[in-house]
Amino acid sequence: MKIGETTPAIITGGASGLGAAVATALRGRNVPVGILDMNADAGAAFAAEIGASFAECDIADAAAVTTALVRLREQQGQERICVNCAGIAPAAKTVSRGAAHDPKLYAKVVGVNLIGTFNVSTQSALGMSAAEPLNPDGERGVIINTASIAAYEGQMGQLAYASSKAGVVGLTLPMARDLAKSGIRVMAIAPGIFATPMVTAFPQEVQDALARTSEFPQRLGRVEEFADLALHIAENGMLNGDVIRLDAATRMQAK
Repeated sequence: MKIGETTPAIITGGASGLGAAVATALRGRNVPVGILDMNADAGAAFAAEIGASFAECDIADAAAVTTALVRLREQQGQERICVNCAGIAPAAKTVSRGAAHDPKLYAKVVGVNLIGTFNVSTQSALGMSAAEPLNPDGERGVIINTASIAAYEGQMGQLAYASSKAGVVGLTLPMARDLAKSGIRVMAIAPGIFATPMVTAFPQEVQDALARTSEFPQRLGRVEEFADLALHIAENGMLNGDVIRLDAATRMQAK
């Protein structure tokens, strides 16, 4: 797919971190961008800064996703690129201080990270499937979801997060197969430890320790590197139905 003015995009969690980097990179290629984010003030301000559209949205709420997509499509047309970056990562062990993991917290994490990804992906795919093909292959769009290396090597306290991201990995191939006849590709990126606001808020010694878990290069990933891969996936028609680890050969250990 050749990306540009005729391939509008939507990005969840696009007000900061990985999502903001993808939004910025796409705008740099003249792609109309619609941002969905829970943070109304930050989302609106960032969208104005880069010349994007914005819709406040709780992606765990399917009806809210429908409303947000209608609003963004009215402004920029049917999206052809859907990038899901929204996610949360509260820490809690299976059993801690004599209590079992809070089921409400677990459900919240799964609701945002997995069900939210499902909600946006499926509704975006429905819209794409009715659009005209973009090239001789019959391609109508691409969905790029964000998993995590925690899907494979979850750490202590990452029960909810790791299992939600494993779900994102698990939906990638069957969704790609479901949408093949509609000319829609589905991919996922499993990032390692990136310099997102959540990580850069840690003390420097903690950031340095995290960086040392990488083989090479031994540093935190740059959000621009995530964005570079997302744009390459959008443009490379042979990338479909798979998950790409973007982690500098990091393999998280149990301790």
